[in-house]
Amino acid sequence: MTTKVALSFTEIAHRMKMLLLPEVDLVVGIARGGVVPASLAAYQLDRPLQVMRVQYRDDDNQPMHDAPLLLSPPPLPAGHLRLLLVDDVSVSGRTIQAARLALAGHDIVTLVCKGRGDYVLFPEISECVLWPWNVE
Repeated sequence: MTTKVALSFTEIAHRMKMLLLPEVDLVVGIARGGVVPASLAAYQLDRPLQVMRVQYRDDDNQPMHDAPLLLSPPPLPAGHLRLLLVDDVSVSGRTIQAARLALAGHDIVTLVCKGRGDYVLFPEISECVLWPWNVE
């Protein structure tokens, strides 16, 4: 079994408060893993939150499909929006890219807890993480 770095809600919320997040119209969280950090960002920015489901990896981080599948796009208001797209982890970038394609026509900035994004809460962590919202 791979050893995971355990992070608490307190540590995650503290890092979120330290980030100077961009001005956006709406926060979009990628379910499942991105919902909690997206909620924290939406609260911090005082912006609405929408959730979209993109399925790619299973609970053991193995790809379930050849490419990420968009299961439910977020209901977005009409017009051109500035969006903060949030997920917990982005390593290959495939899920974020699939979400970006589904949200085409909007200005998108990404936030991830770990991995690659425009904003990264824990850039120093390369190991697997035991997120407090995942029950093992």
